[in-house]
Amino acid sequence: MKSLARFLPDRFTLMLIGTVTLASLLPAQGRVAAGMETLTTAAIAALFFLHGARLSREAVLAGVGHWRLHLLVLASTFVLFPLLGLALKPLLQPLVTPTLYTGVLYLCVLPSTVQSSIALTAMARGNVPAAVCSASASTLLGVLLTPLLVNLLVVPGHHADASLDAIGRILLQLMVPFVAGHLLRPWVGGFVQRNAKMLKWVDQGSILLVVYTAFSAAVVKGLWHQLPLSALIAVAVVSALLLALALGVTNAVAKRLGFSIEDRIAIVFCGSKKSVASGVPMANVLFPASAVGPIVLPVMLYHQIQLMVCAVLAQRYARRAEPALADGAAAAAPRTA
Repeated sequence: MKSLARFLPDRFTLMLIGTVTLASLLPAQGRVAAGMETLTTAAIAALFFLHGARLSREAVLAGVGHWRLHLLVLASTFVLFPLLGLALKPLLQPLVTPTLYTGVLYLCVLPSTVQSSIALTAMARGNVPAAVCSASASTLLGVLLTPLLVNLLVVPGHHADASLDAIGRILLQLMVPFVAGHLLRPWVGGFVQRNAKMLKWVDQGSILLVVYTAFSAAVVKGLWHQLPLSALIAVAVVSALLLALALGVTNAVAKRLGFSIEDRIAIVFCGSKKSVASGVPMANVLFPASAVGPIVLPVMLYHQIQLMVCAVLAQRYARRAEPALADGAAAAAPRTA
């Protein structure tokens, strides 16, 4: 049963599915939609404030020295993925709608996750401080790089507002609360740690609000009449392919460059992740309201696939580490006798 549970959707994914279903059946319209947008903006600010308050300065400083590791992670996140998204264009365009392909490209230019990258690295007995630093740097740089890359790679005909004005709004809505939370960490950090379980609902609730608002606007515009089932299946297959390529390339390059197994684990998990927590709020700023729903669909599909696959991979890494430790202890025993 435990082995089967690894492949089942997690609770948050089920809530995402439920939110999309609710927006499809009862979309917010008129004044309700306007009120939801205001509430969503406040919730996103709270989300990034908490991210900043959780970020340990000591852990970040401990991982800063691994600059080669961080460069490789950032290259995977902001160079490898966009190149893969462009390379898959001939395969995808006949199978999906233009808006869904825009969503795939958008997925490819998003920053890495923070929580899941660190959690999986820890589960696999990898270099956790380096993972903290890489994932955090990816999130911070993504605020600037993602809008710029969207502006370069967006499919013609879909006008993402990735101008300096959009970057300024992202900085105001995301970065300012993040920095404020981190600066106030000495005073609020203890409260955040003590109430981690309760505040987790703020994290997830803000994302659910954005998804509901975005899909409501898209449903009102006729989203489900425009997206064939075959296109959604194609996006899921391509998401799995993107993840497989990212995992394979990051592992092969890290091994070729001589990184230790602990460093390779951090590189593989941080370099293959894409953040739904950053991606959904930024899409809300970068794209027209009616387009946000279908554009974040690939992000949501990739989110679930990466969690299932990487959880299994982390457990395999952990199992490989145990015999090595046991063998080392056995080899040392005769010499110390």
